[in-house]
Amino acid sequence: MNQLSEKELMALNEMLSDEELLVKKFKMLSEHSQDAQVKSKFMEISGKHQEHFNSLYEQLR
Repeated sequence: MNQLSEKELMALNEMLSDEELLVKKFKMLSEHSQDAQVKSKFMEISGKHQEHFNSLYEQLR
């Protein structure tokens, strides 16, 4: 893989931070939800953002 520029690394870092925050937010929403369907949907969304995070993180390897 080609070297990433400093600007690209900063953008990637920002996207990783954003995805990490979304994972945490949707997990927290799931933990506080009483409705099983809503809880499940929040966990699904959290999982999707975790996948996004993992995919972005792989760009650093």
